[in-house]
Amino acid sequence: MEGAFLRFYVHENARHRHALLWEWLLEQANRMGIRGGSAFRAMAGFGRHHVLYENHFFELAGTLTVEVEFIVTPEEARRLLELVEREKIRVFYAHIPARFGVLNPDADDPPGTAVDLENP
Repeated sequence: MEGAFLRFYVHENARHRHALLWEWLLEQANRMGIRGGSAFRAMAGFGRHHVLYENHFFELAGTLTVEVEFIVTPEEARRLLELVEREKIRVFYAHIPARFGVLNPDADDPPGTAVDLENP
């Protein structure tokens, strides 16, 4: 299937509607029927202000980034991005074209998700 790799970069302590933003994003995507999403806490990184943050000291808790990512169809990407925009959440994201599928699908997999190895 053709789709997108959609990744949001959020501060680990950022909140929206009284929930951690990374949790809120996962919950909203789940409610929309997106098949899966993950959140990963960074070990180190820097942003637009070029300040390097590393996970070495307790006092830096809350300053690192959480990457929240989804592999989605174009329609799912559009709906999720529109939701974030409608909620007026300021967030940096990456939207990258992706080809995805399931090798050896079972009966529970949605139609059309099987990978065609002859035409990858």
